Amino acid sequence: MTRFRCLPHVSALAALCLFLGADDPNNDPSIDAQLPSLLNFYRDLHAHPELSFHEEETSKKIAEALRETGAKLTTGVGKYGVVGIMKNGEGPTVLVRSDLDALPVTEKTGLPFASKVTAKDDEGETVGVMHACGHDIHMTCLVGVARWLAEHKDQWNGTVMLIGQPAEEKIGGAKAMLKDGLYERFGTPDYALALHVAHDLETGKIGYCSGPALASSTSMDIIVKGQGGHGAMPHNTIDPIVLASTLVVDLQSIVSREIKPIDPAVITVGSIHGGTKHNIIPNDVHLQLTLRAFRTDVQKQLIDGIERRAKALAVAHKAPAPELTIGESTPPTINTPELVAHVVPSLESAVGKGNVVVDEPTMGAEDFGLFGQGGVPTFMFRLGTIPPERMARAETDPLPSLHSASYAPDAEPSIRAGIRAMTSAVVGLLPIKK
Repeated sequence: MTRFRCLPHVSALAALCLFLGADDPNNDPSIDAQLPSLLNFYRDLHAHPELSFHEEETSKKIAEALRETGAKLTTGVGKYGVVGIMKNGEGPTVLVRSDLDALPVTEKTGLPFASKVTAKDDEGETVGVMHACGHDIHMTCLVGVARWLAEHKDQWNGTVMLIGQPAEEKIGGAKAMLKDGLYERFGTPDYALALHVAHDLETGKIGYCSGPALASSTSMDIIVKGQGGHGAMPHNTIDPIVLASTLVVDLQSIVSREIKPIDPAVITVGSIHGGTKHNIIPNDVHLQLTLRAFRTDVQKQLIDGIERRAKALAVAHKAPAPELTIGESTPPTINTPELVAHVVPSLESAVGKGNVVVDEPTMGAEDFGLFGQGGVPTFMFRLGTIPPERMARAETDPLPSLHSASYAPDAEPSIRAGIRAMTSAVVGLLPIKK
């Protein structure tokens, strides 16, 4: 059951609106004074990205930046996780989370501070590394929020738990921090908040949805087995490439014919590998899948349907039984409706009511939803990062998506809006200082 506390009286929100100067979202002297150093911080993060569970230097930078605000710092939580506790009297605890990791993408933005970093991935391959999902914006906003809260302790009471989380891209970092006793060691928060950059939303705008926001994600590996031999003598073999090809097509009937049409679900085969030469039928073919759903029972239906088809296909072709392995998995991210209803007015006060827009859910996945364990109310909102003039050309000149080598957020207005929005959300959940 979701826990939900009574929220502060509206006078706290009114006081915050007056302090922030909500009539002009682009005018906040406190944030503007910090922007030059925050932009330098952002550019450094962008130029020096690190892969999931390798965020050693990134973790140090975030820890030092949060320590400078007076937050009580603990590092090494879930390997490279950072926890900063900012306590300011009695009141609820609000968790604010940023992710730390980058992607194995070779940057092509042409920015003067573009990443030139390469690294060995977990398979030992040398890859380019880039913050192609905006985690550098997230981290900069986290530090900006911490600075604002430290400077304005006369405006709020309570505790803010500032989280730098590793390995979001591998959907393993939140699980690692929680397994390492995050809530047992630092206390279970009353609310958990996060923001995420949007590649299709103008700077200055905030997008949100209530309820399911991001899908669950499950990785699955299938080794389709056969009996190899000469390509000119297929009758003496059991061809796993034919079996695998049949399976790839048949898997789509699970979504179209077994899942209710009103329940979103996705099965994507992202990788297929088999064989070494034109005229050799191999012994096996390796498939890598990602499964997406908003509901746990639908997720189980997908897994069951895949297992039945893979095993039945082997029987039908007199092939050895396939090997099926469930890999990384994370639940859906659910924006708690009661929390959303209370936070949205704060967002509107921070950036202007016309700049807060309702979004549709997406089948993308996040591990932020894990911070809702134990019934903690959660809310992740989207932060616009694209200049209006670039958005105006989007129909004829498509925007680079997240994870694209060309994704380049407009940093200054994005960071300014992100700090204003998150600060207002946090303080709107805390009692006003008396």
